[in-house]
Amino acid sequence: MANFKKIMVPIDFSENSPKVLQSAIDVAEKFEAALSIVFVVQSFEDYSGFFVPHMPISQFEDEMIASAEQKMESFLAENFKSDLPYNSAVIKGDVAEEIVDYAAQNDIAMIVMGTHGYKGLEKVLFGSVAEKVVKTSPCPVLTVNPYK
Repeated sequence: MANFKKIMVPIDFSENSPKVLQSAIDVAEKFEAALSIVFVVQSFEDYSGFFVPHMPISQFEDEMIASAEQKMESFLAENFKSDLPYNSAVIKGDVAEEIVDYAAQNDIAMIVMGTHGYKGLEKVLFGSVAEKVVKTSPCPVLTVNPYK
């Protein structure tokens, strides 16, 4: 049997995040695993040539990270109802790449993540973070459809 002692759950603070977190808690409890709850602030450096923001991009991203850290604290206080050991992290960069990198750097044994179910044009425009993670992850990925 696989040794799934460290499980990661990326969240996005959407209305589906509590459902995805609960799924990850259920899996982690079955494996008696520690849980890493991660939020990735999308980096805007790639878009700096497209527009001139009202404030420097680095300052905007710093504010986004600070806000996300506060949001993570309140999200966990409201939604993490378990005695499992856990840690949380807010990181910056390309969402799919950062999820995969975090998993690799922290010896994560499994990623449990939600899918948003984008189809057609939305999927073409936004891509699928879950799909990119599944294709490049160093560990198994369990995807959860929060609509079911």
